[in-house]
Amino acid sequence: MGKAIEFMRGPWTIAIYTWREGMRKKTLIGFLILSIMVIVGSSFMTAFLTQIAIGDAQTDAEAKMVKDICVTAIAIFGVLITIFISASVVPTEVENKVIYTVLSKPVRRFQYLLGKFIGVQLIVIINLVLMGALFFIALYMRQHILPTLLLWSIFLTYFQFLIVSAFTFAVSCTATSAVLPTIAGLFIYITGNLTEYLKDVAVRAGQTGQYFDSLVGKLAYGLYQILPNLQNFSLKDQILYLQPNDPPRDIMILNLVAYGLVYAVAGFLIANWVFRRKEL
Repeated sequence: MGKAIEFMRGPWTIAIYTWREGMRKKTLIGFLILSIMVIVGSSFMTAFLTQIAIGDAQTDAEAKMVKDICVTAIAIFGVLITIFISASVVPTEVENKVIYTVLSKPVRRFQYLLGKFIGVQLIVIINLVLMGALFFIALYMRQHILPTLLLWSIFLTYFQFLIVSAFTFAVSCTATSAVLPTIAGLFIYITGNLTEYLKDVAVRAGQTGQYFDSLVGKLAYGLYQILPNLQNFSLKDQILYLQPNDPPRDIMILNLVAYGLVYAVAGFLIANWVFRRKEL
């Protein structure tokens, strides 16, 4: 236990430093402010967009629109914050030569990288909690029901961001600027949300019996099995159409948590493998 605490002391110090520096970044603050403005302003926007409905129909339409706007805002701005911070923490320190000072101390490369990754997760979690809390309050004030389903959605959304963060972080370890990792992070997020369609491609390609179509189907099925499916973590439809205090349906929470952690660990191990071979 004592050795574990001693080993984690360096990474934790680096994580806190990364969190403090990250929270000062103007771009990150801008994304957060924009997301807050959208979430807070959703109530005012729905008042103008649902005037044609009356009574309970108007109330339901407004609530559904608020949910849609807020869930979308958290997804978009949350992943932008995740990608931006994951893509920039290591390249920025390489560019500023801060990394040489850190690695000259009794800190292993693995400890440095672990500290950076933990710091990124602290930033992502804090921003997600802030946005989620505002959405929680907005939804409760409108429906006067504790939106516990929203809490499950935010919890699972973090694991979606965790996967994107891990692989964006891995790409950032190969780069000297944040541009390439940021583009790669967006590609990872888009690809992860399109993985479900690979299953449809595999099924349709296998129905023709032609060699080329069969090959495409096998390739699509192989990619479907390998690539992370970020849609598994989405509860957007359930938030829109179920009651706010309903439990999540047709999903296994623990399985999704394990699924997210496996891909996150894989992404971090790739980052460590790349970083160990990086000339510094």
